[in-house]
Amino acid sequence: MTVRVSRTFEFDVPGEQIWAFIADPEQRAGAISVVDSFTIHDDNRATWQVRLPIPLLNSTVTVETEELIREPPTRVKFEGRSRALRVTGEHTITDTEGGCQLHNEFVVDGQLPGVERFFKRNLDAELDNLEAALRADID
Repeated sequence: MTVRVSRTFEFDVPGEQIWAFIADPEQRAGAISVVDSFTIHDDNRATWQVRLPIPLLNSTVTVETEELIREPPTRVKFEGRSRALRVTGEHTITDTEGGCQLHNEFVVDGQLPGVERFFKRNLDAELDNLEAALRADID
């Protein structure tokens, strides 16, 4: 089973301001509650230590992430791979009359039992965390 969550946020600021946050791999990783720590290797690669409290695993998993697409100042797509899961995240910024919209889509494919169930229950809340971090950044 694949878990897919999409959500669009509305902002009353220019898209470039949202791009500054969303294009920064440190900001993206920091907004995700299950990321315990991370190491930025270069402009498009990072390693996340992801805490997955699920039976048979209940530990931290190393997820190697890489940006697949970077189209400043409107789109970034990344992929993370580990023994437990594969995740892709895509963020697309569209200008609106009063600011911009940020469309987010995350897809998680679990490689171990319980991973997809965990993300099915929690991925929507992670998007709440991302939105809260963005709003705190622009205030």
